[in-house]
Amino acid sequence: MTGGQSGAPPTRPGLVASLVDRFGHLVREVGKFATVGGFAFVVDFALFNYLTVAHGMEQVTAKTISTVLAATFAFLGNRFWTWRHRQRSNPAREYLLFFFFNSVGLGIAVSCLAISRYGLGSIWPEVFQTALADNISSYVVGTGLGTLFRFWSYRRFVFVEAGTPPVADAQRDQTSGA
Repeated sequence: MTGGQSGAPPTRPGLVASLVDRFGHLVREVGKFATVGGFAFVVDFALFNYLTVAHGMEQVTAKTISTVLAATFAFLGNRFWTWRHRQRSNPAREYLLFFFFNSVGLGIAVSCLAISRYGLGSIWPEVFQTALADNISSYVVGTGLGTLFRFWSYRRFVFVEAGTPPVADAQRDQTSGA
């Protein structure tokens, strides 16, 4: 093993070991985020299909309801498992930011569904106004794009590292020259 500065974590020789040392924490966070997201996805998917198929609810309304409930599950999982090692700031701030960024993610998924069902569906309804097309546009395309956005925004703005100033404080420091 090679050592760095005193007090610095030891590093291992080799490219792979170096990458693990440098990005291992990120890989663990992504894994936990994906696990929580997978369970939230199941809640969202099952509830959406239950509401649309068993109850005949309109698709965009059902998607909104299923996403809000899945987001509540995801908040709890991410706060208390994925980013439990990060300092808890103001719980109300975390909750509000989480749901703000989740609403943007919801907007991404609902937009994909609406474009497919109502935009493309008006041109080719036998293809784009089907349960399969609704699920592909909402869950494959919409959830995929929304997930990328959510991981970035939660990590950057919601569950911040200890010592990371909130965005407003960082901007104030930059404008004051500190």
